[in-house]
Amino acid sequence: MVMPEVKLVTTSEEISAIKELQNLNLRPNISDTEAASEGFLTASYTIAYLQAMNADAPSVIAKMGDKVVGYAMVTTHNLRDGHDLMADLFNTIDQTSYGGRVLSETDYVVVGQLCVAKEFRGLGLVQQLYNHFKDCYADRFEYLVTDVAQANKRSLKAHKKTGFQVIDTLTYGGIGWDIVLWDWRRTS
Repeated sequence: MVMPEVKLVTTSEEISAIKELQNLNLRPNISDTEAASEGFLTASYTIAYLQAMNADAPSVIAKMGDKVVGYAMVTTHNLRDGHDLMADLFNTIDQTSYGGRVLSETDYVVVGQLCVAKEFRGLGLVQQLYNHFKDCYADRFEYLVTDVAQANKRSLKAHKKTGFQVIDTLTYGGIGWDIVLWDWRRTS
């Protein structure tokens, strides 16, 4: 199979395509069975917020021809207050310690959301998205951090395979979350 091209967002059409893929994979839009086996998305972002995110630091996308088939959203501190869930995540991360340091005293970036289209799952695309993310942003940040719903076993497994480790947990909206961090300073 020909693999998708992995690159940074460059057009408004790509931002719209991210929103379309997001909508298809939001938890309310999929069955319980699919959520358990395939994973799911929790947060819905407006086009305006997605545009602001990509103006600040373009997201990493996977494209097959003109179709966006995966994405990893880049969210910096500048956008932390643009969405309630993102603000809460940044506030929690800021209070979390890693390697003897409180993360608020470090340079980290957050994965605002990660998604791969159903027909492209299981092909290593998550690792390709994250490796490109690292290639593009590791010179600016020490760590890549996000949270994964504890019920989303597939997502947690994919993050750990990439190099993330669970550094803390939190409960938000009655849901348990694992805060995961990829230390870009480590060479192994």
